[in-house]
Amino acid sequence: MLNVEDYEQELVKYISEEMTQDPAHDINHVYRVVKTAKQLCQAEGAMLEVVLPAAYLHDCFSFPKNHPDRAKSSTVAADKALAFLNELGYPSKYHPAIHHCIVAHSFSANIAPQTLEAQIVQDADRLDALGAIGIVRCLQVGSHLGISFYDADDPFCSNREPDDKSYSVDHFYTKLFRLPAMMQTDSANKRLKTD
Repeated sequence: MLNVEDYEQELVKYISEEMTQDPAHDINHVYRVVKTAKQLCQAEGAMLEVVLPAAYLHDCFSFPKNHPDRAKSSTVAADKALAFLNELGYPSKYHPAIHHCIVAHSFSANIAPQTLEAQIVQDADRLDALGAIGIVRCLQVGSHLGISFYDADDPFCSNREPDDKSYSVDHFYTKLFRLPAMMQTDSANKRLKTD
């Protein structure tokens, strides 16, 4: 029987070398997503053999937030993750499910998760975009991209469409305020009520 936790050290080593895209998507983001994914996995009775590697590798590649191919990041990451898992000798029967988890985790890709495991990885990643950590991560990305904090004439998008490529506060309107209603699992929804 596979003990997925036997692979954790190699997953951590690999992802530590790959997490370079921006300060909001660093190894600590991965650790938080993995921790949450494990908790959701246990609560929902999902397959840790799929969830754990997907959670570790979900951001092993990412185009910058302002890149025109941003929505393709999760597909490139999923392909890269499977190449690594293949080298690692991770059982191939889990590869398609892991690939789907990684592809479907992305907000910008807008791909509906088709499995419980994909729902868990998506929820874990989205939970990390909320609360105090989410606010700091949003501001880190905006600073990294050199965009303004807000539009001085209309900071809360009252009379204009949100533009999070120009203003950090607008990211709350394009994504962050929408995330709580998009949670897939009961466990993630319960966390929203207690956190």
